[in-house]
Amino acid sequence: MLNGILWSKDIRNKRKLNIYNALIKSSLLYGSETWRLTENNKRQVEAAEMDTLKRSSTISRKERITNVTIRQQIGLEEPIIKEIEHNQLAWYGHVQRMAEGRLPKIALKWMSKQKRARGRPKKNRMEGKRKAMNERNLNEGQWEDRKRRSLGVGQRRTAC
Repeated sequence: MLNGILWSKDIRNKRKLNIYNALIKSSLLYGSETWRLTENNKRQVEAAEMDTLKRSSTISRKERITNVTIRQQIGLEEPIIKEIEHNQLAWYGHVQRMAEGRLPKIALKWMSKQKRARGRPKKNRMEGKRKAMNERNLNEGQWEDRKRRSLGVGQRRTAC
């Protein structure tokens, strides 16, 4: 049923974008604050997002139009991965402000005692958070200062 709505030429693109935001994007983002975002996960989420956006724009895969071009036509600025990273950093700051005995904070700091397999070790959740923080020029401990935190997570505003 949703496929018919997305491919329909009778429905305006603005309405399709509203459907995308309400149904598909919310489903893709559900629980993403706690994911360990691997490259494979990123590819799968971005593929699902772009498949939906192409359908709503009535663009076939055979047309070979780039993802950036499709996002510009629809009016989306950022890929969904950026929103996932934003949500993860907001959740990370929220957990860091919690008391030490709270279960989410204990779970966030937990490290497995099991011996790792041979080869390159897999990245853990904290390494992904640190990478996202470095990309946004955030430091550990900034979650305590509310004004700087609101400026830093999204990087949309400038300091006064």
